[in-house]
Amino acid sequence: MHVVALMSQKGGAGKSTLAVHLATEATSRGQKTLLLDLDPQGNLTGWAERRGDAAPDVEAIHASNLSATLKSARGEGYDLVLIDTAPNADRTTMQVAQAADLVVSPCQPAQFDLDALTATLDLCLALKRPVVVVINAAPPRENSSVVADAISVVKEAGVEVSSAIISFRVAFRHCLASGNTAAEYEPGGKAAQEISKLYDDMSARLHVDMPTRGIA
Repeated sequence: MHVVALMSQKGGAGKSTLAVHLATEATSRGQKTLLLDLDPQGNLTGWAERRGDAAPDVEAIHASNLSATLKSARGEGYDLVLIDTAPNADRTTMQVAQAADLVVSPCQPAQFDLDALTATLDLCLALKRPVVVVINAAPPRENSSVVADAISVVKEAGVEVSSAIISFRVAFRHCLASGNTAAEYEPGGKAAQEISKLYDDMSARLHVDMPTRGIA
């Protein structure tokens, strides 16, 4: 069983949106997937209520129950657990990072978001946890200099950046209101293609050793 944590110290980075999309993509590919909501805002829980009984499984838990929940999930035969976290640099964040096989940190290509990214990267590297940054809510036009600049900043910090760029697309906004995903709202659309590419990248990283590097 693999454990992936969605982490960012900045609110609005897109953790919850990516979490539900990656979990649903995993389910569509035959992975028994559990989505854990550790964010008090309860975005995942609300989405699951609107979604009904359709997979993936979603559970809201307190951080104090994380170890027991992961142990139970392993016993129940889950292939993948995705954890959505609150935008706080506290003991809960450290606990989640320690439990994760991979930390996925979404970051919008804007200066304030890049500034806030340092706390997450410092934590992961200090704990020697594999981490990859995902450029999220990017301008949908190709070859955007804003995206290129953001990627350069992250790479200069010595951290991996996913080759999958998630653009700002209306499908991501509209689908959540009905408990769906972009692939269900607009099958074969660009948003669905981007999530598929991100899932492929995440899966590849879970099966290889990732070096840890210090931040310059």
